[in-house]
Amino acid sequence: MKYIGRPRPNGMEDIFTLLEKMKKMVTDNDGVTWAMTLKGDPKLMGHISFHRLIKEHDRAEIGYMMHPDFFGQGIMSEALKALLNYGFNTMGLHSIEAIASPLNNASIKILERNGFIREAYFKEIFCWEGQYLDSVVYSLIAPKK
Repeated sequence: MKYIGRPRPNGMEDIFTLLEKMKKMVTDNDGVTWAMTLKGDPKLMGHISFHRLIKEHDRAEIGYMMHPDFFGQGIMSEALKALLNYGFNTMGLHSIEAIASPLNNASIKILERNGFIREAYFKEIFCWEGQYLDSVVYSLIAPKK
């Protein structure tokens, strides 16, 4: 949560509220979130999602988060590859975008290793806890068939 401008869940009630929000995205066809676990282990280690669909442009924004115990093992890249495959080949998306903090080097490296290019850098685009923060936008266009 270090680079995400929203509060951490504060107890089970907040977590249930977040889960209901994710469920509503699926029901409303506005997005979908997958839990990430290691094969054969039900323990949640992170999640990955399409959380903003722009249907008229066949574009979606992705997001992901993983517990630090699992950093540096290639797990997020593997999940991202599966997400991109699903987005382009099952959902028929033309482009996928990711918005990140320019300070989040690990996330930016994952995006760049998976073919995303930087489209924009926004200075002080949003306010979090009284501080104006920058963001970068990365995107990937569907491979030509």
